[in-house]
Amino acid sequence: MKIAITSQGNTLDSDVDPKFGRAKYILIVDTDTLAFNAFDNSENANAFKGAGIQAASLVGNNEATVLLTGYCGPKAFKILDSVDIKVVNDVSGKVKDVVTKFDYRTAVFATGPNREAHS
Repeated sequence: MKIAITSQGNTLDSDVDPKFGRAKYILIVDTDTLAFNAFDNSENANAFKGAGIQAASLVGNNEATVLLTGYCGPKAFKILDSVDIKVVNDVSGKVKDVVTKFDYRTAVFATGPNREAHS
């Protein structure tokens, strides 16, 4: 399974970035092999508006079925939900540890955003 995870760096040894739309990197990780692609999200992170929407598009375009992050706002959550990407909020720690401990069967998936929209 491919999952997306927000990261403060471009390796599995990086810390999870608590922000979704404005994360420094988004890693798409194969949970079976730990092979991954790191996407520099700095353009979205520095955007005046629409960071979450653009990050959600990146996740969807790279065939992830789950997003692990700290915070996900309402616009991004709505897009992810519309394309059946499950979201797990309040994630922290090292990317590799979070990914290896992730279990789809026992994960607590969000039913809505856990961050207000930016104005």
